[in-house]
Amino acid sequence: MMFPRLTGARRTLAQTLGVVLLMGSLAWASVPFYDFFCRVTGYGGTTNTAEAASDLILDQTIKVRFDGNLADGMPWEFRPVEREMEIRIGETGLAFYEAHNPTDHPVAGQAAYNVAPFDAGNFFVKIECFCFTEQVLQPGETVLMPVSFYVDPEIVNDRDAKFTPRITLSYTFYEIDLPQEQAALDLQN
Repeated sequence: MMFPRLTGARRTLAQTLGVVLLMGSLAWASVPFYDFFCRVTGYGGTTNTAEAASDLILDQTIKVRFDGNLADGMPWEFRPVEREMEIRIGETGLAFYEAHNPTDHPVAGQAAYNVAPFDAGNFFVKIECFCFTEQVLQPGETVLMPVSFYVDPEIVNDRDAKFTPRITLSYTFYEIDLPQEQAALDLQN
């Protein structure tokens, strides 16, 4: 079967549509690829996760600083309970953040996070974190949200990260749509 020959205007239109579809596909695929790349390499301060604590604890210590921010329009109050702690490399740390919903309606939020300096991101390992799931705070509710973590002992063997004296773990909470169950409860009340 032969395709009919396209005239100049139709050929240009077909090429333009092809470019638009290609660019749209690449844009759609770039987010999961970038996320995968950041998780594998620690690029951009992306952390790792683990199911259990480290089995090796070194005598060297490192300071971990905690930071909390809110995205524009997020009505909560959000802060770290403790601003900084010093732990041994490989030791499990437990830190808490406090969130408060001062509004008269439920607000759902999700935390985005990063680690600075970026070289240390691949060695900061979260065991459990409030950032893994969405959070819903009722009107006037205040909660303490834990994050359990350790600094991977392999950091001392990394060419760049081994000179890191302090790691900053930073969270930014942004508002998301209420889960359907919560929205249905709000409609009933």
